[in-house]
Amino acid sequence: MGKATDHISDELAAFLRAQKLFFVATAPLARDGHINLSPKGLDSFRILGPREVAYLDLVGSGVETIAHAQENGRITLLFCAFEGKPKIARLYGRAEIVRPSDPKFPTLAAHFPPHPATRSIVRIAVERASTSCGFGVPRYRYVGERDELDQWAARKGPEGLATYQRQKNARSLDDLPGL
Repeated sequence: MGKATDHISDELAAFLRAQKLFFVATAPLARDGHINLSPKGLDSFRILGPREVAYLDLVGSGVETIAHAQENGRITLLFCAFEGKPKIARLYGRAEIVRPSDPKFPTLAAHFPPHPATRSIVRIAVERASTSCGFGVPRYRYVGERDELDQWAARKGPEGLATYQRQKNARSLDDLPGL
């Protein structure tokens, strides 16, 4: 049976930490705007407290999460158990984008392994945490992380990544400001 609270319990925290994959959903305020849903992995999620989490935002071809968070802050994270007991967890909250130039960045970055593709850290003030059964989620086996993103970022180097972000991450699909 599912339940909802205003914080992450110790039991829920253990479940969240065990997941290798999670999904991030955001949306712009415009009714005709694009809803975004992105998968995340690579050991990029951390629980900072019972009402605060963060994840590494790695360079990608889009900038929807950043644009939506800057516009309205709404964000939902979804975790599914693909192995073990069936369970789904959602964290609803308000996102803050913390860029490398922000004085808060080094303290937050210390929670994560280094990734050459790190673009920002998304810090989330959790307003609601809920669980449900997950009976409809199929079973999958985790076989390992992919290393292609880090290899690609290392080949690009800092200047190449900056150029890529200026070209690909300046505006969202709905023409909202990104980076």
